[in-house]
Amino acid sequence: MIHDTRIRQLNEGEANAKGKYVLYWMHASQRTRFNYGLEHAIRLANELKLPPVVCMGIMDDYPQANLRHYAFLMTGLVDVAANLEKRGILFVTRHGHPKDVAVDLAKDAAVVVVDRGYTRHQRAWFDHVADHVKVRVEQVEGDVVVPVDVVSDKHEYAARTIRPKINRHRDEYLVPLKPTKVGRDSLGMRLQSDIDVTDTEAALKKLTKLDRSVGPTDRFVGGEEAAQTRLSHFVHTLLKGYAEGRNEPSAGHSSTMSPYLHFGNISPVQIAIAVRDADAPQADRDSYLEELIVRRELSMNFCEFNPNYDNYAGIPDWARKSLAKHKDDARPATYTRKQLEHGQTGDPYWNAAQIEMAKTGFMHNYMRMYWGKRLLEWHADPQKAFEITLELNNAHELDGRDPNSFANIAWIYGLHDRPWGPERKIFGLVRYMNSAGLERKFDMDKYVKWVDGL
Repeated sequence: MIHDTRIRQLNEGEANAKGKYVLYWMHASQRTRFNYGLEHAIRLANELKLPPVVCMGIMDDYPQANLRHYAFLMTGLVDVAANLEKRGILFVTRHGHPKDVAVDLAKDAAVVVVDRGYTRHQRAWFDHVADHVKVRVEQVEGDVVVPVDVVSDKHEYAARTIRPKINRHRDEYLVPLKPTKVGRDSLGMRLQSDIDVTDTEAALKKLTKLDRSVGPTDRFVGGEEAAQTRLSHFVHTLLKGYAEGRNEPSAGHSSTMSPYLHFGNISPVQIAIAVRDADAPQADRDSYLEELIVRRELSMNFCEFNPNYDNYAGIPDWARKSLAKHKDDARPATYTRKQLEHGQTGDPYWNAAQIEMAKTGFMHNYMRMYWGKRLLEWHADPQKAFEITLELNNAHELDGRDPNSFANIAWIYGLHDRPWGPERKIFGLVRYMNSAGLERKFDMDKYVKWVDGL
């Protein structure tokens, strides 16, 4: 089922009666299962008795992305290409700016369907396509459970304010999406690709301007097939005990689904249905669904309604004032960017978290919070600390450059939180974390040893 509230028309265009196909510009939802934009495009194509075509533009210098991100992206597109072919759908992949590729292929389209994104550049690209395409452009929101605009029309203060608004609609949207049979095959159409996504190594070599400063990781393989395998393993093996074990860095209860959600290799709706229906205690299922839906979609709300979601001005006024008040407090240590990058500080737990991220493209969620708090503590200028935290995260994390990342990093500085007393040095009223807290709660030696063995 595709709810009408997932779909909106972006321009005043009409369907072109002389169009040769219905075009789906794949961007945020890089998958063929539970892909609302793809299924909507197929249904439109069937109604118009036209074949559906899927396109994707691949640029060399996607904002803040490097070889690590691109390697994950390209391996994932191997699955997309194979699965679309099985359904009789042509996948056109071209080397160029995504919006330009979409506009070019839209010239012969009857209707254009696009995904939805919440970052600044994504919104600008979708608006550009809507403004430069003469036919009807429809946007389908497929990477949240409850559409952002259904939940709220403003920036929500915290999880406690958005939770009832999401949960009021949640069950309505947790319904399966069945694949639509393609009425007219498009595989024989003469639309050329100029980048072969089925040959990952050759495709990456073609991207000559690509930032290669951070290399691929062998911990994660991109694509919907790998995402499906991880989901099955999590639901059947790791979900039991999640509520109690999710914060333990060495417990291994993390689903590690965030890279796949970031690249759209899997739908949050599919994950939520699998968890909801799993043979696991209710507390474990509820705990995971809180993270997947409430916390994750709070971050989409943040990016949608706060224009400063990726800079220091986006954190609450009370937090900026409190941190500014303590800007001149003595710091326990300071480190160079190189020392931070290589995990060479006096804090073995922070070092382990940084090394986990640098080597694998993923950091345990609880350690992300501690990692960020220490960076704030080590820098005299909280705004500079914010910038370095965001840069390190986005460079190394496979799920970086994502609404979740922007919200999580802003949380370190007070977003979606409240003032905490008593007032402390450096942190002021912003929530404080220290190594003693980690040692009280978790087996940190086990975590450090695990990272040492990577």
